[in-house]
Amino acid sequence: MKTLARGECRAEILQRLRRTRPDSARQWGRMNAHQMVCHLSDCSRMALGHKRTSDASSLFSRTVIKWLALYAPRQWPPGIVTRPEVDQDVGGTKPIEFAADLKEAEELLVRVASRTASEEWPHHPIFGRMSGTDWLRWGYLHTDHHLRQFGL
Repeated sequence: MKTLARGECRAEILQRLRRTRPDSARQWGRMNAHQMVCHLSDCSRMALGHKRTSDASSLFSRTVIKWLALYAPRQWPPGIVTRPEVDQDVGGTKPIEFAADLKEAEELLVRVASRTASEEWPHHPIFGRMSGTDWLRWGYLHTDHHLRQFGL
């Protein structure tokens, strides 16, 4: 199972992230590559508890959807709607300078990955209470989803 808790998974996802270019072409969705990099930073801030997001959870999303998203053996599909606070067209961080934003995304992802599963973690806006193990799995899958969006 791929997770940011495993060194080889962290190395693989960071290597793919570093291949992102401002002109990387999206294969689905509406974000450009620079917006995606800023979105990943905002979501890392969310996982660290530094960026608050509105709650959109339900009993179904906190149980069935959470389990399917984190532990079912399939890739996340295109078309998942994000929360407005981490949407670069709404309340997310606006892209400024690509190289600096990419470096920040990498540093934030490393900070998320360096947290221990036993630490206190924030609630997820869709999945509610998540363990550190869940968050580290989510961090890998979320980053993988967006890198695949750009063929990386």
